[in-house]
Amino acid sequence: MQEKKAETGSKNAKKANLLDHHSIKNILDESVSEIVTSRGYIEDVRMSNVRLLLGTIIILIIYAKEKHAILFTYPPAGSVTSTGLVVSSKFPRFSDLYTLTIASADPKSISAGKPVEFTKSVTQWFTKDGILVEGLFWKDVEALINDYAAEPKKKK
Repeated sequence: MQEKKAETGSKNAKKANLLDHHSIKNILDESVSEIVTSRGYIEDVRMSNVRLLLGTIIILIIYAKEKHAILFTYPPAGSVTSTGLVVSSKFPRFSDLYTLTIASADPKSISAGKPVEFTKSVTQWFTKDGILVEGLFWKDVEALINDYAAEPKKKK
């Protein structure tokens, strides 16, 4: 399995312009989506479809609801939890620190876990040529998903 990832990683290397803040964030956000969905979470595209339909008329409402969200999910098949995830990221301009947060899509649900996050320098995930070292990034994101899943559920 690792060999397969290494093969596809070299063929489909994700290269970012290290001087372009948006290029780095876009590659990291796309990789997060791939990692989360590879763990059995199915993407909920309803919000994206609504956003496309309503467009600029309700952009402030969408921004207030989504904040920095990059992915909304359903719970994994066979899961005992009844809520999916909201995965969000922040990458402030003129900073090398990328913050990734995983929270429940329904924080008021009894099965909602506590939000978890990490903040790390993007310099550890990219080569000097701007190639994303996906293996390192996957490990960090998967560790965060595991932290979320391991968090004791809050009591009501």
